[in-house]
Amino acid sequence: MALKDLFLEVQGLTTHLFCMGEGEQAILLLHGGGVDSARLSWEPIIPALAKTHRVYAPDLPGYGDSAHPDIPYTMAFYIDFVTALLDTLNLTRVTVAGVSMGGGIAIGLTLTHPERVQRLIPVDSYGLQRFAPAHRWSYWLVQLDWLNRLTWWIITRHPALAKASLQQVFYDPRKIDFDLMNAVWEEVRKPHAGRAFRAFQRHEVLKNGLRTVYLDRLNEIKVPTLFVHGEHDRLVPLECAYEAHRRLSGSQLTILPQCGHWPQRENPSAFIQALMAFLSTIS
Repeated sequence: MALKDLFLEVQGLTTHLFCMGEGEQAILLLHGGGVDSARLSWEPIIPALAKTHRVYAPDLPGYGDSAHPDIPYTMAFYIDFVTALLDTLNLTRVTVAGVSMGGGIAIGLTLTHPERVQRLIPVDSYGLQRFAPAHRWSYWLVQLDWLNRLTWWIITRHPALAKASLQQVFYDPRKIDFDLMNAVWEEVRKPHAGRAFRAFQRHEVLKNGLRTVYLDRLNEIKVPTLFVHGEHDRLVPLECAYEAHRRLSGSQLTILPQCGHWPQRENPSAFIQALMAFLSTIS
């Protein structure tokens, strides 16, 4: 069973995705923002999930090998896009797992189109916090587009800075191996890298808080839900996952120790174990 590359047209955009597995049930994996892609977020765990599921992991528009159009990138855009992707793949109902921004998209999809989601797995998810880390500084950074562009330009020319940025995502920087660093560096150097995330941040980071906050709507979710969170996440504090779990009755919460914002990369075996336990007990 091999990992396959597909290129599809979705809403007029060339979309790259990985697919693997032949199970009756399908799972959609959504990566995060910043410097990310389907390969970076999900490659280590796809083979394990593919033993029991058909796995689809797309590069969202603006990321990876998908199209990078100069358009407004908003949460509503990504929710509409993922819905269209499911239609293109002829997937009526799927399990959706998403990390960070992808988690926010997954939650938004569940609230907007509950009939399309069988199970929900937000991982260190966006949409569960009211403020960004150092919110005032974050607001001015994303609003000063020239400064944001300059920051990205500097990172694309200095591998050490790219690695320093990645270290903010990990609890243990020793887990950043040579292959992962090379893959991140390859993404950073792609044309228009960062443009989609800059646009997304400008729309999401408001002066008085974040635009997308799902906490007050979590009780609308009726599908089995597993929150997965790194114990030492610097970007989405663990308290956010606790609050989300309390607000969504019947949800499950798995905290992965010695992990940061990217637990599926920092401890893929523990992450897979948590997902498989959830998927095997929920029909």
